[in-house]
Amino acid sequence: MSNEALFEVDVEDQQELGPTGRPWPVIPEASAVDPNQPKRAITVALCNQKGGVGKTTTAINLGAALADTGRKVLLVDFDPQGSLSVGLGFNPHTLGATIYNLLINRALDVDDVILGTSVEGMELLPSNIDLAAAEIQLVSEVARELTLRRVLSKVKDRYDIIIIDCAPSLGLLTINALTAADWVIMPLETEFFALRGIALLTETIEKVQDRLNPDLEILGVLATMVDTRTIHSREVMERVVEAFGDLVFHTIIRRTVKFPETTVAGEPITSYAPESGGAEAYRMLAREVLARIPGA
Repeated sequence: MSNEALFEVDVEDQQELGPTGRPWPVIPEASAVDPNQPKRAITVALCNQKGGVGKTTTAINLGAALADTGRKVLLVDFDPQGSLSVGLGFNPHTLGATIYNLLINRALDVDDVILGTSVEGMELLPSNIDLAAAEIQLVSEVARELTLRRVLSKVKDRYDIIIIDCAPSLGLLTINALTAADWVIMPLETEFFALRGIALLTETIEKVQDRLNPDLEILGVLATMVDTRTIHSREVMERVVEAFGDLVFHTIIRRTVKFPETTVAGEPITSYAPESGGAEAYRMLAREVLARIPGA
């Protein structure tokens, strides 16, 4: 079924415009997962070279919302800052082994690095500042852009979805993530400087598609940190829809004090404040993501 068919709207039944200025589509409930079917993980990279746009928050909460649908999820912290690991309650400085060790040491067993989380069905490949050294060490490696793909290929048959939280740059680590991914989600803060920078990311994605990963596709643009009370935020939202059209997710992530609180708590908003607007937004985003990915 095409994306267009999944998002058709009956105008007579549904006139209300959503926060993106378009009518809310009919988004199907997430389908059940057959535990007897063999797994072959779909890999999604959350990517934007600008920091502070909600990549890590989205990785944690989208992952948790997908896990709540019965899917087995692996989160990959691919940022040397280790924010994803911190957001799930781990201290990056006390980790024995991280994704960095898997990139550099082919003999290391991935099971020695994967960590369980507080969310049933969601696991983590953690990171810390050691990963910054990989950018330099991989430069001299043959097929250096394929290193993360090699690591993840060992566990693809264990998960339904793998989510990679990329570093805020367009360096070798991000190229590795895009080469390993099937789909890209671009979180975008609704302010004009963020909108200008997204063009650089789009160019990078096109180069990766052309040279390294022809199967890579953009899954969508996600508006984050939205304050619909301000004219500026609404104007940027209009520009985003104008530029990206149907690629823009109908779900938006509004600003809320709950997200910083969840970082301190070390758990997703879906369990920390399950009745909050933020939790509901990520559940809706999970449904949109699954509706857009064939076979998910």
